[in-house]
Amino acid sequence: MKLAIRSSLVAFVLFAASLAHAADAKPVSLFDGKTLNGWVTGGGQPVEKGWVVEDGTIHRADRGGDIFTEKEYANFILEFEWKISEAGNSGVKYRFGKYGNANIGAEYQVLDDDKHPDGKVGKKRQSASLYDVLEPNDEKKLNPVGEWNQAKIVVKGSHIEHWLNGKKVLQVDLNSDEWKSALARSKFKKAEDFATKPGKIMLQDHGDKVWYRNIRIAELE
Repeated sequence: MKLAIRSSLVAFVLFAASLAHAADAKPVSLFDGKTLNGWVTGGGQPVEKGWVVEDGTIHRADRGGDIFTEKEYANFILEFEWKISEAGNSGVKYRFGKYGNANIGAEYQVLDDDKHPDGKVGKKRQSASLYDVLEPNDEKKLNPVGEWNQAKIVVKGSHIEHWLNGKKVLQVDLNSDEWKSALARSKFKKAEDFATKPGKIMLQDHGDKVWYRNIRIAELE
């Protein structure tokens, strides 16, 4: 037990030190507000259907499939704003790649908590959750459907945070017993190394209208 606590403390100190240098990391825009340059389909092709640029947003207007950044990221601070349609579902996945026989990634859930069926399943499938693994805490304050929400994902080594509207709503260490237990109860339980590898950022097409804007990323060492 003492060794586990010591290891967690060391990981936290190292993470805090890395964030102290994060101010020196220059955020890079992943969306220029005018085109879908830098985003590709699952097959690596330009995005030509379903997703459109509308009033400075990336809008999933019709069926087009998930879209991905061209580049992979390991450690980063990702900030974005999102707005979901009534009863809508989407998500931002990160460290997306091959785990076992599946192409999957950790997901910051984007949802109409009140009217989408996933909202009724439980908090670990509601907005700002780490989808199907961990639920957000009581600091979560979600704006009404049709209004913008500010989100942030922090990923450094084994440390992950989800933020919503200025509040940290989820924090976990991938080496902790908390994570291992939660993962074992999730749909990703067969992927023991889930969320540990560098991967692309993905905007999910779940069949509903959604809008994203002000998407930027700062890579961490």
